[in-house]
Amino acid sequence: MNILFIAFASLLSCAGQLCQKQAAQHGLLKGRWHLLFWLGLSAILLGCAMLVWLMVLQKVPVGVAYPMLSLNFIFIVLAARWLWKEPVTLRHWLGIVLIVAGVVIMGVRA
Repeated sequence: MNILFIAFASLLSCAGQLCQKQAAQHGLLKGRWHLLFWLGLSAILLGCAMLVWLMVLQKVPVGVAYPMLSLNFIFIVLAARWLWKEPVTLRHWLGIVLIVAGVVIMGVRA
C-alpha cells in the first residue's frame, strides 16, 4: 500500500510540474487569466502531493521513500512526449530503465 501512496505523490507532483510547463509555454501568450489558471492548478496539485508525501514519511523510512520519487522523472518524460511531442532519446530510455530497476530494487527491500 505504501508504494501506491509514493506513486500517487509522484503523479501529483508530475501533474503540478506539467501545469507549470503549460503556464510557461502558453500562459504568457494567451493572457493573464490563462497563466493564473495553470499556476493555481500547479500550486494545488503540488500542495496535495506534499500532503500525500507527509503521509508516506509517517510510514516509510525516508531512505527508502525518497529514491522512489525518481518515478517522477519517468512520468515527466512520458507525459512531455505525449502532450507536447517532445523527443525521447535513447539516453532518456536508458535512464528510465535504470530508474525502474532502482525502484524495483528499493521496493523489494521495503
